[in-house]
Amino acid sequence: MSRLHKERHLVERIGWLRAAVLGANDGIISTASLILGVASAASSASSRSEALVAGIAGLVAGAMSMAAGEYVSVSSQADTERADLAREKAELASDNAFETEELAQIYVARGVEPELARQVARQLMAKDALRSHARDELGISDISTARPVQAALTSAATFSVGAAAPLVLVLVAPASWLRLIVALGSLGCLAILGMVGAKAGGAGLLRPTLRVTFWGALAMVLTTAIGAWVGTAV
Repeated sequence: MSRLHKERHLVERIGWLRAAVLGANDGIISTASLILGVASAASSASSRSEALVAGIAGLVAGAMSMAAGEYVSVSSQADTERADLAREKAELASDNAFETEELAQIYVARGVEPELARQVARQLMAKDALRSHARDELGISDISTARPVQAALTSAATFSVGAAAPLVLVLVAPASWLRLIVALGSLGCLAILGMVGAKAGGAGLLRPTLRVTFWGALAMVLTTAIGAWVGTAV
């Protein structure tokens, strides 16, 4: 007789992985683009200091923005989940028989024989009726449950880590090579991030890496061009 074991699936990581990848990706792209835009607009003598100040300001503002945005967004999801669960709880209290049949029909639609589906529905509802309906009718589970604070802290932390990479490049790069080193170094960080995210999510490495690198490069080219144009015009 084989022993049962608890399997850990990659989908269990989707909540924190999404916030982590989004935060770090945004941190690298927005901060590097901001630095390149400011460096392109500034004079060569002051480009490093101005770019550094802009990068630090972008890191702080971006981290707070990411945290606030994630918290508000995920809190809205949590509010919707609570409202649905409250409605489902009231329906279970008012007409338990109908809710049992409703749950059974969900299993029938998935391929279970009607009588067996009703037996399963009755047994599951006897153990935890609300949780059974939350999972199979509403699609709310422990994996997908909204966690606003976790999402906000993860986004802020990973944004800060991502944004720190271009700032370090500004500090170590010679003034004459600042823009090139920040651009290439940031693209390298984006490529690594794409590979790490793909590996953690169990996906192939090539497509996610190319995707994140392409959009990062596009953002940096545009902000560099705009910075140079503004610097010339002003």
